[in-house]
Amino acid sequence: MTDWTTPLAERMRPQSVEQVVGQSHLLEPQQPLYRALSGQHLHSMILWGPPGTGKTTLARIAANIAQADFFTLSAVGSGVKDIRQVVDAALGNRAHGKQTVLFIDEVHRFNKAQQDSFLPHVEDGTIVLIGATTENPAFELNNALLSRARVYVLRSIEESELVSLIKHTFDAPQGLQELGVSIDDEAASALAQASDGDARRCLGFLETAADLASQEADKRIALEHINAVVTRRMAQFDKGGDYFYDQISALHKAVRGSSPDGALYWAARMLEGGVDPHYLMRRVARMASEDIGNADPRALSLAIDAWQTYDRLGTPEGELAIMQSVAYLAAAPKSNAVYMATKAALATAKSSPAAGVPNHLRNAPTKLAKSMGHGEEYRYDHDEPDYFSAGQTYFPPELGEQQFYKPKQAGLEIKIGERLKYLSSKTQAAATKKGKL
Repeated sequence: MTDWTTPLAERMRPQSVEQVVGQSHLLEPQQPLYRALSGQHLHSMILWGPPGTGKTTLARIAANIAQADFFTLSAVGSGVKDIRQVVDAALGNRAHGKQTVLFIDEVHRFNKAQQDSFLPHVEDGTIVLIGATTENPAFELNNALLSRARVYVLRSIEESELVSLIKHTFDAPQGLQELGVSIDDEAASALAQASDGDARRCLGFLETAADLASQEADKRIALEHINAVVTRRMAQFDKGGDYFYDQISALHKAVRGSSPDGALYWAARMLEGGVDPHYLMRRVARMASEDIGNADPRALSLAIDAWQTYDRLGTPEGELAIMQSVAYLAAAPKSNAVYMATKAALATAKSSPAAGVPNHLRNAPTKLAKSMGHGEEYRYDHDEPDYFSAGQTYFPPELGEQQFYKPKQAGLEIKIGERLKYLSSKTQAAATKKGKL
């Protein structure tokens, strides 16, 4: 008999590697994780991936295959005391030749002291640690722990794999077999799509939809049942985690790559996922300077205008201005010349903090300053031919004249480059004339 008090996702939890849905890139027979889960070489590991991709399932399979004592701790509610209790039990198990597997959910939430508390026991093999995390381990876990555990990256479950999982539940004894329900192909596809790669979410939706359908004469889960349980599909997005920064990265690269469609898609994903529009516009304004710069100075103005428009209109009306600026930036000519010039200027400034201001560039507000030669021989550009003091220098003598800004052949920077080239020729002519004198 099926225990209907247990959620469908738990009843359908795989008991062997062969039953696992997805993660084929990790579970081929020659892969280290497959070998570990088959009992050939169980080792400490960090399972990193989105929710509902099988992290807990893989940990349980590993413990079952190894016939190990299995302990589960959640980093949210557990502390050093709980870890010590597991260590004490593990020491007893080891004395009797039995392995101990400690599964820590959300391991990234453990602080340094908590991670350090089980580190020696992971190192000497007393505990086989399996940590599950949705956050990048490189940022959240101690290097010492990472050096003792292998990191495996799990992927979201493919829609086709979720459809197979859905259909399997109708044949499985602990699934939906006893309910006598079935599902339309259209409904199965819609459910898989709405689950966003999360098998646990998929089975949760399916269970509710099956309950609705079981009360009807034909007992068939149709698209209307799926729409009833999936009130709104929330895009996979975490404010401040890896998915957040991955999507920001995708938006920035789509803008840089001159793909308005790609940029609009990622901006829409982020807005739909709940990003703060002010944060989004701060990044868009940065893109206008970093990747477009003087190739089209209007890009920065439009980004700031969109930001101000959103402040005035709010959501959802103001979001259209955000999308307008994103599309414009993606379509605009690109130049990172200002960005690269800034990096070069900062590097030079840091390497020469003591270089003095040349006398002719110094301010001379007092008689004393003037008597010291401040401002002497400075040439006022507005009084010069073409309003340009050819040959005048602007760097400390020990540095010599530098060139940081190198306009590209894009947009307005074509004209800027031509102007600077013309002025440079005048400077060279002045230098030649001075040398002859």
